[in-house]
Amino acid sequence: MAAFHPLVASRVRLTTPLLPVAAPAAAAAAGVSFHRRRFSAIVAAATAPAATGFDFNSYMGERAVAVNSALDAAVPAGEPPAALHEAMRYALLAGGKRVRPALCLAACVVSGGREAWAMAPAAAVEMVHTMSLVHDDLPCMDDDNLRRGKPTCHVMYGEPMASVDSYPPDVDPAKHTARVVRAIGELARCIGSEGLVAGQVVDLEMTGSTETVPLDRLEYIHLHKTAALLEASVVIGAIIGGGSEEQIERLRKYARSIGLLFQVVDDILDVTKSSEELGKTAGKDLASDKTTYPKLLGLEKSREFAEKLLSDAKEQLADFDKEKAAPLLYLANYIAYRQN
Repeated sequence: MAAFHPLVASRVRLTTPLLPVAAPAAAAAAGVSFHRRRFSAIVAAATAPAATGFDFNSYMGERAVAVNSALDAAVPAGEPPAALHEAMRYALLAGGKRVRPALCLAACVVSGGREAWAMAPAAAVEMVHTMSLVHDDLPCMDDDNLRRGKPTCHVMYGEPMASVDSYPPDVDPAKHTARVVRAIGELARCIGSEGLVAGQVVDLEMTGSTETVPLDRLEYIHLHKTAALLEASVVIGAIIGGGSEEQIERLRKYARSIGLLFQVVDDILDVTKSSEELGKTAGKDLASDKTTYPKLLGLEKSREFAEKLLSDAKEQLADFDKEKAAPLLYLANYIAYRQN
């Protein structure tokens, strides 16, 4: 069956598997080629904005290869404790779209910095994202056995090892500068009781509740559980890039919009796609009686809300250099029109 586009009536078939574990330097060109194929169908469906000379497919492919290389180098293979490092590498290098690190790198550049300045923070936010996925999949949380098209970490290595693997990594992304201190603070805030943890706790409290979850409560959950790390990815990039306070605030608002957008689209895909297409268990939220945007608003209103969030995100980029902002613009479209 062809995949139904979550926002527009376009049908796209995506069958390419996830990127193989940690592409080495010799396979870099193949990795870029893979990601060109992976994103091209989505870009075609997304009616992405014009940006002269900008190739989104190549952009995402090249950044994914670079981030995979940084992640590969960050977690030692075979060194004690070998079992823990094996589980960490399995979770980190099992594939994934690398959207968050791409956002971090792009925000750094649009704020006046260089990509190289933000590579370590970009890898750090991907580590935190993977940590959150491992944690979400545990039997005591969502109890899922499929992630990124593969068995989840606790299925492969056991719940105790996956629980340890889901603790935040020890990240020291750069030297002693005011920007780095501020960036680390931003990352710490998004992980803790003001970010991911807050969203997860409220989500668990609401699961199975007989009361109707109001829209503002649902937004609170996903601004913290989903949008927080996307926001941190963008804001950290802007901080490292030396952006002004006004630029950082605009990019923060952009990130919050695409963060909510990511969740709305995720909820739509959860009820319109198969597990094979998603690479994770479809219909999980419905089976767990969780409140989602389609459940609360219906599919059509959810799509309308997604379009508004996309428009709000693009509006925040209007005053930035168009060429430098192109990756962020295309990433917003990708999040809106993705198929998994």
